Amino acid sequence: MTYRRGDVVLAWYPFASGTGGSLRPALVVQNDADNTRMGNTIVAQITTNLMRAGEPTHLLIETATPEGRQSGLLHDSVVSGNNLATIEETLILRKIGRLSATMMAKVDGSLKAALALP
Repeated sequence: MTYRRGDVVLAWYPFASGTGGSLRPALVVQNDADNTRMGNTIVAQITTNLMRAGEPTHLLIETATPEGRQSGLLHDSVVSGNNLATIEETLILRKIGRLSATMMAKVDGSLKAALALP
């Protein structure tokens, strides 16, 4: 299955150490052209740890909002623009939701802050 930029997926996300991983939600941030032609994708980690929700590299998703409900997440969560991984599509179990264009524009801001892009 091909995933699209903005899809919220349930995936085996690798630990930073490179050994092992855990099943968790992630956001597909790679462009759709590469998602179509490659067997892997770039994802941003999603966590329920809200400590960094106000930082420019993170985006809060509140499940009580219409956009939060569209995400498919069960709890208020944060997209971590500074915690990216390239994973094989086979590590994605399924799509659970999607972020709106408005939310993805905010994700773009988080990615720009994390990568120091203009």
